[in-house]
Amino acid sequence: MDIKEFSDLMIDYGKEINIVFTEEQLQKFYQYMNLLIEWNEKINLTAIVEPKEIILKHFIDSLTIIKYIEPNKSVIDIGTGAGFPGIPVKIMREDLDITLLDSLNKRIHFLNEVIQKLELKNITAIHARIEEFAKNKQYRETFDVATSRAVANLTTLSEYMLPMVDLKGMAICMKGSEINEEISKSKNSIKLLGGKIDKIEEFTLPKSDNRRNLILIKKERQTPGKYPRKPGIPSKEPLY
Repeated sequence: MDIKEFSDLMIDYGKEINIVFTEEQLQKFYQYMNLLIEWNEKINLTAIVEPKEIILKHFIDSLTIIKYIEPNKSVIDIGTGAGFPGIPVKIMREDLDITLLDSLNKRIHFLNEVIQKLELKNITAIHARIEEFAKNKQYRETFDVATSRAVANLTTLSEYMLPMVDLKGMAICMKGSEINEEISKSKNSIKLLGGKIDKIEEFTLPKSDNRRNLILIKKERQTPGKYPRKPGIPSKEPLY
């Protein structure tokens, strides 16, 4: 896909979610897409490899959260994978300080190359498991916003995200279409971890039938120090 076709699609989809791109931002997204396709031949980063699909299901999907992030905030993207939603958010919002966290070092190498090639500032990629990273006092309960996309069920995700968010901060969970059961099962754990569901936004990605949900959780109280539990436990034994 050439840059003109790419830009036209991005602009078209962007209008649907009230986002306007600069020429520089479009250039960075185009470079990011090509790096993703190139690296994906060497390591498994994504099952989505068609440019049109990357634009809609990775880039545009990631950008649906930026309206909820206030200026000059710190954001941690947990289980970022190939950089979603963190890198698209950073391209659009230079004011944000972003930390990308992933447990696979190969992905961190990819993310560092993207950061370098796109000349992104105030963004760091860290190789760690969230269960261990959240115990680090340097980072625990220091972020204004935690976000994560399709990493785990909402109960497990809450145990990963809420320990990272400071008081009055927020966790933004990016989910697919079927979430009623997840929300019902997660209420006790969210309360236990110091959070409260503030808003649920259901929407469809532009010009598609791909349904999505954003679940916004406010941090109201400190998370008890024993959470998150040891690696693997939150996913094997959710706090129902």
